[in-house]
Amino acid sequence: MSRPETRPWRTGSADPAEDQDLDLASLLALVARGDHRAFELVYGKLADPVYGLVRQVLRDPAQSEEVAQEVLLEVWRSASRFDPDRGSAAAWALTIAHRRSVDRVRSESAGSRREQKVALDRESDDDVAETVAATLDHQRVRRCLDGLTELQRESIQLAYYGGYSYPQVAQLLGVALSTVKTRIRDGLIRMRDCMEVTW
Repeated sequence: MSRPETRPWRTGSADPAEDQDLDLASLLALVARGDHRAFELVYGKLADPVYGLVRQVLRDPAQSEEVAQEVLLEVWRSASRFDPDRGSAAAWALTIAHRRSVDRVRSESAGSRREQKVALDRESDDDVAETVAATLDHQRVRRCLDGLTELQRESIQLAYYGGYSYPQVAQLLGVALSTVKTRIRDGLIRMRDCMEVTW
């Protein structure tokens, strides 16, 4: 499967009617078979949300653009792994984007720590304690997120990791705004209870 040509940000479909005919899940099924036109439509639908999420995590525009391109290429390469039974196509792509962004932050952080270690020839006990505390917090949040229903987790990830408003989450998931609000409220209550138990 040849690598598709990626284009600068916010492309949009050349044919808006065609954009409306196929949802992201259907387009990803075509992408999994190597359909370049389907990937162009997927790219048009996901470029802005992916870049927006990555930019929130990384802040730096150049790095954000680079990571967003990596994410979209990963969507191209791994489209066959998308499982619509586990969540929406948008949530799947944004999860990849969030993971890649966090990996980049960790990589940058690790590089920075290595440089500091060479300069100082040792890490302070405070840095180690903070790293351990942050790791434990991350594991606790991940465990509690995994305890939610798929619908709750998907909504919370889009709203809190993706930075989308409730109406935007409703639009991305194709559900009513009231449903999104209920999913997020119930999910956050379960998260709070879980965090208190695991604390």
